[in-house]
Amino acid sequence: MTKKILVLPGDGIGPEIVAEASKLLNALRQDHGLNVELEEAPVGGAGYDAAGKPLPDETLHLAKEADAILLGAVGGPRYDTLDWELRPERGLLGLRSELALFANLRPAILYPQLASASALKPEIVGGLDIMILRELTGGAYFGKPRGIHTRDDGTREGFNTIRYDEYEIERIARSGFEIAMKRGKRLCSVDKANVLEVSQLWREVVEQVARDFPRVELSHMYVDNAAMQLVRAPKQFDVIVTENMFGDILSDAAAMLTGSIGMLPSASLDAAGKGMYEPIHGSAPDIAGQGVANPLATILSVSMMLRYTLNEPTLADLVDAAVSKVLDQGLRTPDIWTEGCQKVGTAQMGDAVVKALKA
Repeated sequence: MTKKILVLPGDGIGPEIVAEASKLLNALRQDHGLNVELEEAPVGGAGYDAAGKPLPDETLHLAKEADAILLGAVGGPRYDTLDWELRPERGLLGLRSELALFANLRPAILYPQLASASALKPEIVGGLDIMILRELTGGAYFGKPRGIHTRDDGTREGFNTIRYDEYEIERIARSGFEIAMKRGKRLCSVDKANVLEVSQLWREVVEQVARDFPRVELSHMYVDNAAMQLVRAPKQFDVIVTENMFGDILSDAAAMLTGSIGMLPSASLDAAGKGMYEPIHGSAPDIAGQGVANPLATILSVSMMLRYTLNEPTLADLVDAAVSKVLDQGLRTPDIWTEGCQKVGTAQMGDAVVKALKA
C-alpha cells in the first residue's frame, strides 16, 4: 500500500535542506522499493505568503490525509511584525495541535567522526546516545489564560499558564517507558516539583505509570540540575522525559554536545505512530539561499520516519550507514567543518549521501 508523505519546505533554509531529503526519498523509492508518494504544500511564512495564514486550510487537510510529514523549518525576520496569530511559528504549533502530535523524540547522538566539534572533551561526550522525549501539546506554550494585560494605571503584565491534565502526563510517561525498554532501560523524568504544583502532579503520575514497567529504572531530576548534568556528565542519561518548555530548552542544550545542531533530527508522533519529522535547527535566515546549510539533520529525520512511521527499519539503517560513510569520507558542511576535512555545500552533501546509499 502506497504511503503518502506530505513535504512542507517552509521558510529560510527549509526548501534547501528538504530538497536533499526528497532526493534521498526518491532514491529509496527507485532503488529500494520504498512505496511512497510525495506531495508538497506551504506552511509558516510560505503559508502566509500563499494563503494569508501560516497554516493554510489545504495544507492542514493534506497533513491530516498523509501518513507522515516532512518539515523543513518555519520563521524569518520579515514576518516578525505580523500579529501573533499570523506568525510562521503558529503554523507549526497548529500542526502539532490539530494532529495531536504529543510526543517529540529528539535524539542526541555524537558521531565519532565529529567528536572534535563538540564543545566538551571527547572523554565526556564520546559514545553519547541520549533520547529526549518532550511533551509537545501542553504546558506554557498552549496553556490558557495567556496574554498581555494593561492595568488601569497603564502598566502592562504578561502571563502564561503551565497546565497539564493527568492523561497528558500519563501518555507521554508511558511513551518514555516504552522507548526506555527498547534502549538501556533507564528513564529520567525531569520536572520542577520543588516549586511547581503542575510538576508535583507530573511526578506522581510518572511514578504510577512506572508500576507497569518494573524493568525500567526510574529517576527524577529537577530541570536546573538536569541542565547542569547534561554538560557535566551527559552519558549518565539514557532516556529523558519532560514537559514542553523544559524539553525545548534541554534538547537544544543536548544538541550542542554533539558538535552541531545541524546534525540532529526529531520526530513528533501521535498515539498511533503517525509523525511529523523535522530537523531541530530552525530556519537559519542568515544563511538561507547560500547553499551552505547542513542537510544531514533533515536526512536523518527521514531515517526516523522510516523507523517510527513507515515500519522500514532496514531502510532506516541504510540511511544511517550512508550518513556515517559520508562523514568517514571527510565531507563537511561549514557548521561541522574542521581542518583537514573537505568543505561542501548543501547539495553536494545530499548527493554524497545518495551515492553512499546506492553503493
